[in-house]
Amino acid sequence: MDPLLAAALRGELDDAQARQLARRGPEAVTLMLLALVKRIAELNSAASHSSTTPSTPSAMIPVYEKPAAPKRPKGPGAKNGHPGTRRAQPTKIDRREEHRLKRCPHCAGPVQRGRRTRTRIIEDIPEEITPEVTEHTIHREYCPNCKKDVEPVVPDAMPGATLGHSVVSLTSWFHYGLGITIAQVVDILSHHLQTKITPGGLVDAWQRLATVLGDWYEQIAEQARKSAVLHADETGWRVIGQTHWLWCFANHTVCYYMIDRCRGSPALQKFFTEAFAGTLVHDFWAPYLSLDVDDRQYCLVHLLRELEKVDEHNRSTEWHAFAKKLRRLIHDGIRLRKRPDFTPQRYARRIRLIDRRLTELAQWQREDDTPVYHDPDTLRIAKRLRKHWDFLFTFLDKPDVPFDNNLAERAIRPAVILRKNSQSNRSEQGAATQAVLMSVYRTLRLRGLDPTKTITATLRTYLQTGKLPPLPDPVVASG
Repeated sequence: MDPLLAAALRGELDDAQARQLARRGPEAVTLMLLALVKRIAELNSAASHSSTTPSTPSAMIPVYEKPAAPKRPKGPGAKNGHPGTRRAQPTKIDRREEHRLKRCPHCAGPVQRGRRTRTRIIEDIPEEITPEVTEHTIHREYCPNCKKDVEPVVPDAMPGATLGHSVVSLTSWFHYGLGITIAQVVDILSHHLQTKITPGGLVDAWQRLATVLGDWYEQIAEQARKSAVLHADETGWRVIGQTHWLWCFANHTVCYYMIDRCRGSPALQKFFTEAFAGTLVHDFWAPYLSLDVDDRQYCLVHLLRELEKVDEHNRSTEWHAFAKKLRRLIHDGIRLRKRPDFTPQRYARRIRLIDRRLTELAQWQREDDTPVYHDPDTLRIAKRLRKHWDFLFTFLDKPDVPFDNNLAERAIRPAVILRKNSQSNRSEQGAATQAVLMSVYRTLRLRGLDPTKTITATLRTYLQTGKLPPLPDPVVASG
């Protein structure tokens, strides 16, 4: 009965199998009908409650259709024996106080003065933080050569602005770097920093800042296009209520965001203006195939995640055997890459064996053009393996290439948090400002720099020299 039942559930029961089932008697036919009725009810229920498929991107799946996150197997924290971490002691003491008792706090009796002491360092922020207001007296002189009045440059703020560089850089870092809403930024300045400002004034200052940092934005894009390894990902976005897409191209030193109306290859062509000579790490989204790329690495975590989704509704024997082999193959490759002594040369024979296993698993068609697999999900995944098999285990040939796209997903997460808080952008200019400042601040953080101090110093240099300094290089840790 099992082969007949499996064929019926796949919709592949032919005339001969149906007659064979009828010869088994009424009980077999009743069992088959009950199984089919149950399967039809499950499919109708799934179709009425969900419009997603195993290949639907996570950003397009409604929240109520996503399963709850699994519980942690153990409590958070490092493993036993792991060296502890704590905040470093301050290097500067601003004020010292001494504390003595005159009476015992327990019995209220007199105490004898002792010689032992201990110190305790407390670091706090003053309750009243008052902004510094400076009046600049600018002397206007006359130049006989130019025959016009001239005056010195004030490097502490943009021309005509009443907010200094520190306020602009700090508030823009709050919004574009940490995802704090504009209303919350206004509250922080008003109640904690004693600085009164309007949302419109903040937005105008941020847009001017993005205009100045436009050259850095282009430098980030150029460095990303010339990198050896680059991760790519995209997520949904809204501009004036219209559906857009936020693209992210990142590695360990750069992070470039681009907001575009298109999710297909035209958006990718805007960024990749020429052939990419490095290795591009991405998921199985089809438009990535339109790029002229020297090498690729498909995210194996996405592939494993799709196998889990198919397992939820596919119970066929063929799929179960295929998915088991594919999982074992992927995990074997990952375990091999994680060996401490791994090099492509040392484990060349193991790598060839993994490639041979992948080739056998991806053969979905025989020489007479008949399919090897009959289950639709199995056939679909096998065709995908056959199409992309050259780029599934690139990480075994290039040790600096990871097997997942987690870096891009982590880089895009701050933008997703900001999207949930601020509901994306309400103008095209706001979207352009968003892309520039998020890219600059994220890149500065990746390079180990303080974003607010770096931007403040850069603006002063820009006003004094008339030129924007080059994008700072990554900080190299000493020792």
